[in-house]
Amino acid sequence: MTHRLLLVLCCLLLVPAFRLNAAEPTEKWGELIFADDFERTESQELKDEPGNEWTTSSDKTAGGNKQVDLRDGYLFIYTHETANHATSVRHEFQFQNGTLGLKFRLDHERDSLKLNFTDLGCKTVHAGHLFDAVVSPKGVLLEDRKTGVMDLKIRAARAEGKLTKAQQQMLASRKKFFPMPIETGVWHELLVHVDRDVLQATVDGQPMAEFSAPGFAHPTKTMIRLLVPYTASVDELRIWRRQ
Repeated sequence: MTHRLLLVLCCLLLVPAFRLNAAEPTEKWGELIFADDFERTESQELKDEPGNEWTTSSDKTAGGNKQVDLRDGYLFIYTHETANHATSVRHEFQFQNGTLGLKFRLDHERDSLKLNFTDLGCKTVHAGHLFDAVVSPKGVLLEDRKTGVMDLKIRAARAEGKLTKAQQQMLASRKKFFPMPIETGVWHELLVHVDRDVLQATVDGQPMAEFSAPGFAHPTKTMIRLLVPYTASVDELRIWRRQ
C-alpha cells in the first residue's frame, strides 16, 4: 500500500461525520433526554419485547401476535397479517421544542415510517394525535393533525360526510408532501426539528422539508409513536429538548 493511499484513508477516517450516537449533541439541538441503540436481546420470540420502556399496540390491534423484533442491534417493525391497524411502537418523553433523530431503513417501495408526535392529555383530538413526519421511498410528508383530521369536530364531520368547503380547504392546508427519492434497502439518517409552529426534516444531512402549521406549536409533546403499516427498521434513536 502506497504512502499516498495510506494518507487518503487516514484523512477519510478523520472527516467528521454526522452520527446520531455522538456523545455530545450540538448546542442547537439542546439537551439529550433519551437515547436507544437497541443493543439488547429478547427472552423469547413469540411476543413483542422491545425493552427500554417501549410499548406496542400488538395486543390491541394484532391479537398479541409479534410485530416488533430486536435484530442484530436494531429494531425491526412489521404489521402482522391479522392486524387491523398499523403497528405502533411508543415511548414517552416531553418537550415543547426539540429534535428527534434516528436511522431508518425501508426495504420495499410500499414501506413507510411515520413519526407521530402526541399528547394524550390533549382532549380536543382523537388519541392525542398532534402531528406527523412520514418518510417513504417517494419523499417526506409533514402534517398538522391537531388542527386537521384528528380534531374531534373535524373528525365527526368527516365521518358524517358533512365537511364544508371551507373545512376541506383548511384540511388541505394542514399538510405538505416534499417529493424526493429515498433509496430502499439502505440505512438513512433522519432528523425532525420542532420549533414553535415550524416542522423541519433532514435526510442524510440534506434539508428535505419545512412546513408551518398551528398544531406544531402545541405546548406539550409527551409521546412519540413509530407507526409502520408494512415494514421498517429503526436504530440509534435520539431525542433532544430545547424547551
